[in-house]
Amino acid sequence: MKKLGNYVTGRWITGDGEGQALYNAVNGEPIGYASTRGLDFNAILDYGRKTGNPALRKLTFHQRGLMLRALALHLRNHLDKFYSISYKTGATKADSWVDIEGGIGNLFSYASLRRKFPNETYCIDGDPVPLGKGGTFMGQHILVPKEGVAVHINAFNFPVWGMLEKIAVNLLAGVPAIVKPATITSYLTEAVVQEIIASNILPEGALQLLCGSAGDLLDHVTAQDVVTFTGSATTGLQLKSHPRILAENVPFTMEADSLNCIVLGEDVTPDKPEWDIFIKEVRKEMTTKAGQKCTAIRRIFVPQNKMEDVWLALGKALSQTTIGNPENEKVRMGSLAGQSQREEVKAQVQKLLASSQIVYGSLDSVQVIDADSQKGAFMSPLLLKNDNPFGSEAVHNVEAFGPVSTIMPYNNIDESIALAKKGKGSLVCSIVTASNNIAREFVLGAATHHGRILVLNNECAKESTGHGSPLPLLVHGGPGRAGGGEEMGGIRGVHHYMQRVALQGSPTAITAITNVYQSGAQTREEEKHPFRKYFEELQIGDTLITHKRTVTEADIVNFANVSWDHFYAHTDHTSLQGTVFEKPVAHGYFILSAAAGLFVDAKKGPVMLNYGLEECRFIKPVYAGATIGVQLTCKEKIEQEKKAGDDIAKGIVKWLVQVTDETGEQVAIATILTMVAKKIQ
Repeated sequence: MKKLGNYVTGRWITGDGEGQALYNAVNGEPIGYASTRGLDFNAILDYGRKTGNPALRKLTFHQRGLMLRALALHLRNHLDKFYSISYKTGATKADSWVDIEGGIGNLFSYASLRRKFPNETYCIDGDPVPLGKGGTFMGQHILVPKEGVAVHINAFNFPVWGMLEKIAVNLLAGVPAIVKPATITSYLTEAVVQEIIASNILPEGALQLLCGSAGDLLDHVTAQDVVTFTGSATTGLQLKSHPRILAENVPFTMEADSLNCIVLGEDVTPDKPEWDIFIKEVRKEMTTKAGQKCTAIRRIFVPQNKMEDVWLALGKALSQTTIGNPENEKVRMGSLAGQSQREEVKAQVQKLLASSQIVYGSLDSVQVIDADSQKGAFMSPLLLKNDNPFGSEAVHNVEAFGPVSTIMPYNNIDESIALAKKGKGSLVCSIVTASNNIAREFVLGAATHHGRILVLNNECAKESTGHGSPLPLLVHGGPGRAGGGEEMGGIRGVHHYMQRVALQGSPTAITAITNVYQSGAQTREEEKHPFRKYFEELQIGDTLITHKRTVTEADIVNFANVSWDHFYAHTDHTSLQGTVFEKPVAHGYFILSAAAGLFVDAKKGPVMLNYGLEECRFIKPVYAGATIGVQLTCKEKIEQEKKAGDDIAKGIVKWLVQVTDETGEQVAIATILTMVAKKIQ
């Protein structure tokens, strides 16, 4: 029998002893064994910190992002292999797509996110903070990668997505990972890691894999490490309370199974499109992955007067779900992950039946296609009904982690909000309604108890990714029972693996550290115009002080006629009483245009085009007779990648534009962007 490998300290190692037996969830046949016995977990952590961490830290965000992209492209070449193994977990083709290609999609998403970061090994966090009246002392937060390892303890239901959605984030942040998948489906995770290691895309030490027990791994974590856990709330609490986690103040993120819910709005009737949308959403969430999703719908709340219509419609929809061997193209729902999982689900259902009744499905029998219902871990979808949700606690506390959900009534929107909250915190909640007023009232009332809320109606149904789909750029997590943590969330997730540091110093010092010009820092003026410099030649702080220009009444009138902006403050002398203006004022956009006329170099050169405007403030009114001048300063440089081989090598340059009048006071300030060619193509 095959024994799974552990990829640690730069090599594949099998654990001692026989280890835990692994079985095909569809037919019950043995697959192999998994063991981590005999491994030195302290050495594994140390290897990640000393080998993987420095290698990743020296890469910029852009380099890390391109690394993720290359990895995603590589894994796509091995999809057939991954799918063939995934079927053994009981997953259908559609289930496997979510797990495998959904996970690879996360790599692509975080690869693209590199463009939101500087081409540096660190990043700025938030706006600068002035700390002195004279402008010589300031503060600025920055983020640097932690010097430890991300330890990911994952659940059995998504052996690929669960790994890739987490490592995409920590790798972009510059931190290596140790992945400990749930042993029962770790054979699929191992297959993916084999391809990752074989690709040689990641630096050595950036990823390690443990197939089996975590042993004493947590006994050796430090404050520079990060631990994430996905699984049951009970196990998560035990890990979160580990003495070493507490003593070292190790960041710990938990995503626990939760009693997620869906609400049918009072406005929805069987003749409305939202009715069918609701039925399809519940059926999908009950049967996808055989209900083994941390985001699956466990509680269904519908208006009291629609209870029977809804559960009958759901029963009809569920009856169309074909169950059996996931490799058979006729099958729409596969098996649970294993026999032990099926027994656990049945035990939890028995607890629910103390206050509920089955209105669809059978606890003891199931019709299957191309399979043996006893040898495989198959189970019928079960729809339960509870008529007294305010008097029953089990339905809000007990989770049967399979194709099981309970329908319950409510009488008004306040009751629906109260019932949604009785789950004590969930990963996701959905409301299906055509009324924006109902949606608003429900969301604002229930938002405190849910990590994500999907408002589903006919307008968005076709494009909706669904109740159960966490997305890379949105946070995945929830309060209370759901774990109190967050995963992914785009930039937010990356920051979780970085240390925030508050810098204090002079603007010049902070400019040198951050590589972003800070107002008041020292500048450099040269005879060569900044617009005559190629991207590589420009330095942060390069400055141009322009000639001056006096604004005339003709300028104001002409700009109004050219722009068609005849706002009274610019053109009507008789309407200024009671305003902040003494007389017709120059248009703000004229001031900005006039500033450009002063600082732009007209000759053809490295500057290819104006790329946009990020910030613009008109601080002081400018009247006819005022004389303005401009200080143009190179504020920040952003690398751009070539989109094709014949593309021009270039970057984006941010310029600080400060416009002053004859008194020396600022009248306008803006950040403009230009696209600048590189000298070396």
